[in-house]
Amino acid sequence: MQEIAAEQNRKLPALTDDLVLHQSGFDSLCFAILVARLEDSLGVDPFTAADDAVFPVTLGDFIEAYENVPA
Repeated sequence: MQEIAAEQNRKLPALTDDLVLHQSGFDSLCFAILVARLEDSLGVDPFTAADDAVFPVTLGDFIEAYENVPA
């Protein structure tokens, strides 16, 4: 996230599990870049891999989505 923030001239608050994503300073482009890069690195997008995926509210939710990707 910090790399993308720097590339997109965004300032991030402290990255904590309870950081509300809408208050992170990221816009939809930043999140699209983040998800695409994670998919390139990890080979999975949990938001399309699961039938019941919902967009996370907090950074902790976002991380948990990647930790709980269906096999």
